[in-house]
Amino acid sequence: MSNGDLLQIEPLELQFPFELKKQISCSMQLTNKSDNHVAFKVKTTNPKKYCVRPNTGVVMPHSNCDVTVTMQAQKEAPPDMQCRDKFLLQSVVVASGLTAKDITPEMFNKESGNQVDESKLRVVYVPPPQPPSPVREGSEEGSSPRASVSDNGTINQTSDFNMMSKAFVEQHESSSEVKALISKLTEEKHSAVQQNNKLQQELELLRRQSNRSRGGIPFMYVIVVGLIGILLGYLLKRT
Repeated sequence: MSNGDLLQIEPLELQFPFELKKQISCSMQLTNKSDNHVAFKVKTTNPKKYCVRPNTGVVMPHSNCDVTVTMQAQKEAPPDMQCRDKFLLQSVVVASGLTAKDITPEMFNKESGNQVDESKLRVVYVPPPQPPSPVREGSEEGSSPRASVSDNGTINQTSDFNMMSKAFVEQHESSSEVKALISKLTEEKHSAVQQNNKLQQELELLRRQSNRSRGGIPFMYVIVVGLIGILLGYLLKRT
C-alpha cells in the first residue's frame, strides 16, 4: 500500500493473469483517510491497450473507491513476459460538493500552482490459474481412488462422487437381479409343488385300483370251490 499525502493505493502493482486473445481485468482500491474531498485521475502510457473505469472521480473523506483496469485481448505475448506499461495516479484536494462531472484537466496541472500528489504503478504479467489436475484411477483391482489437490489446496472430489454414483447404480442393478432370481425360484417352487400333488393323486389312484384287483382273486376262488362242492354232491347222490 502506498502511503501518499492524499490517497492510499492498494496494490501498487497491477497484476494481470496473461492469456492470449482474452480480455483481462484487475482492480485497485483508493482510500481517503483525510477530512478533505480528493479528486483523482488515472493516466497510462498505453491508453489504447487499457480501459480504466472510473478514470476520474472524487473520493469522499474517510471512504474508499474501487478502480477497475481492463487490458484488451492481446494477439501476441511480450518477450520474456515483461511489460513496460506504466500507470500514473494524480490526486488533488477539491472543494466540498464537487462531483466527477466537475473535474477538469487544469485541476491536475502543477504549472498552475495546484498541489498535485502523484503515484506511479507498474504492470506485471503473472501466469494464469491452472485447472485442477485430473484424478488417476488405481491400476490394481480394488484400489480406492484418490482425490486430486489443486494449487490452492482444495480437494477435487469429482472422482469420489463418480465412483459412489457408479457403485450405487451397480448395487441397484444387483438388487434388481436378485429380486428377479427370487421371483423365478418362487414360481419354480409352486410348479414343483403342484406337480408333486398331481403325482401323489395318480399314485393314490393306482393303489386303489391295485387293491380292487387283489380283492377279486378270493371271490373267484370261493365260486370255484362252491361249484366243485355242488358237483361232488350231485355225484354222491347218484351213487
